[in-house]
Amino acid sequence: MVEDERDGDERPMTPEESLALIATQAERTRREIGPNPAVLLGIWGLVWLFGFGLIYVSAPPTALMPLWVAAVLTVVGFAGAMTYSAIYGIRSSRGVHGPSRLVGAMYGWSWMIAFGGLTVVNTALIRLGIDADLVPLLWSGTALMLTGLMYLAGGMLWQSKLQYGLGVWIIACGAASVLAGGPYNFLVLSVAGGGGFLVASLVFLVRAR
Repeated sequence: MVEDERDGDERPMTPEESLALIATQAERTRREIGPNPAVLLGIWGLVWLFGFGLIYVSAPPTALMPLWVAAVLTVVGFAGAMTYSAIYGIRSSRGVHGPSRLVGAMYGWSWMIAFGGLTVVNTALIRLGIDADLVPLLWSGTALMLTGLMYLAGGMLWQSKLQYGLGVWIIACGAASVLAGGPYNFLVLSVAGGGGFLVASLVFLVRAR
């Protein structure tokens, strides 16, 4: 009799409640095992903001610090960001199988292939005698164009309007950096480029909460 009354007290879940429970459990699992893109974008935003900002303030006419010190700090910052990006990619693909895993792997390798080719092309142009004053503009302009295109491709692959919009913004920053000329191109990269990453990071963080 007691068992019958206890069983009768358990009300079956409605379809809406079942879907809400599934969504809650899925989000909890994603937070526990999956990396947060807000952290990744925030790291790159800070690296761009402070790295390129240091190079700008170390260049004439301000020259607030030795250029080699700013360059070393910037390289260290970018190396750390790339290391975290690699870890992020590995964690993102954990537990993923089938076509999605293949697409993610191909997209990750595309970054290295594209920037490897870009490095060869730019280095060859420098050896052919491009003006020394144009070298920073060459690297900043082409690197940002390629980065923006990769974000556009990622936005199309995963149907992410935010990632696609970030790609558009990075391409605009690349064009603006070349038009600004040196050393103001580094100011554009620092404020506009780094700021774009930080804004995207904030949007992801708000969505996650």
